[in-house]
Amino acid sequence: MEEERYLTVTALNRYIKYKFQYDTNLKGILIEGELSNFKRHSRGHFYFTLKDESSQISCIMFASSASKVNFNPKDGDKVYLRGDVQTYEQGGTYQIYATNMKLSGIGDLYLQFEKLKKELASAGLFDERYKKPLPKYPNTIGVITSPTGAAIHDIITTTARRYPLARIVLYPALVQGENAKESVASQIRHANEDGLCDVLIVGRGGGSLEDLWAFNEKIVAMAIFDSKIPVISAVGHEVDFSISDFVADKRAATPTAGAELATPNVVEIRENISEYIHQLTKNIKNKINDKESNLVHILNRLDAQNPLNKLNQTKDKLDSLVERLNIALNNSIINNTNQLNNYNKSLNLLLNRHLQAASSRLDKANNLLNPYIKRILDNKENEFKLNVEKLKALNPLSIMDKGYSVAMKEKKVIKSVKDVKINDTFNLSLKDGTLSACVMEVKENGK
Repeated sequence: MEEERYLTVTALNRYIKYKFQYDTNLKGILIEGELSNFKRHSRGHFYFTLKDESSQISCIMFASSASKVNFNPKDGDKVYLRGDVQTYEQGGTYQIYATNMKLSGIGDLYLQFEKLKKELASAGLFDERYKKPLPKYPNTIGVITSPTGAAIHDIITTTARRYPLARIVLYPALVQGENAKESVASQIRHANEDGLCDVLIVGRGGGSLEDLWAFNEKIVAMAIFDSKIPVISAVGHEVDFSISDFVADKRAATPTAGAELATPNVVEIRENISEYIHQLTKNIKNKINDKESNLVHILNRLDAQNPLNKLNQTKDKLDSLVERLNIALNNSIINNTNQLNNYNKSLNLLLNRHLQAASSRLDKANNLLNPYIKRILDNKENEFKLNVEKLKALNPLSIMDKGYSVAMKEKKVIKSVKDVKINDTFNLSLKDGTLSACVMEVKENGK
């Protein structure tokens, strides 16, 4: 009898997984059903059950695929899914790993969307050359949306926080339903006719494709394209795209993002202004310093070339030369006086020696010679003495012995009455000292 072979649970589940994995009929399947037990994980994954009237199957959609879903799934939504059927080996269960999800019944809307998008793109309505720049500092922002929706509240709040200087003008419009497209287009034209606004925000909050469909209509696209005022399209959530997004001058993911695009940040403006002021102050200081340096340089050059300064320099040099000349003259007078004194002493000494020698010779001759010769010697002696007296009379210092003196003012010899004036003080050099005197009267000869 053949021995029975028992499989392990793991082996069985692995085999079933293998069968699912390689069955092409279970890859990329398209399935329709109703969402139940829908849960959104904190990491972005979707966990839910897909059911119909008679059966149900577990499903999972990982965050990478879930982020591309353009509506907010909830229990009761009928959806179309694309995905693979796989088994979870450890749990022995199977489920759909969904890669795409869209609401049931909107296939025709997608076709219309793509058709209009292609038509408008071919007509050039999406071209960058038609995109108008947004004003940097808008005074008035026009908002075309529902007056009761969350979008206007978000725009007002964001604008007040970022740039409270801006004024908001609401152009109320229907943003959902059969008449929404005419309402939105009409208000865009109305805002252009008013001419009050610097920029327009056109949009609404998120919703299903049907809810957002007014912004996929050609009439709205043409109104945006024809607008002379720059338009920001702010429709739905970040994953939602509409025709108005492609036509508008700027696309914002949400109404809040639209307000952020339309306004500068007042905090950044203050910081920029502070930085500009700091840089401007620094530049001005540097400019002033440069100008001051140039001015000092120019003043120095002017000083160097100033005739008065040159005259003063010449005068200083002249005064210095005069002072040096006076010092040299005084030194010369002193030196000459000392030399004369030395000559006088030497001459007196020499004369005394000659006199003594002559006297001695005379004494001897007197004793030897007869009285006749003595008389001749006496005559000669008298003649010699007379010559000595004449020589003394010629000695410059001897003049002072007769009462003469040398007058000097400020170390200069006074040679003329023109060298002094009344009340001037001067010095008189005598043979035995110096007198200080004051000029009481000045008289010139012949006057």
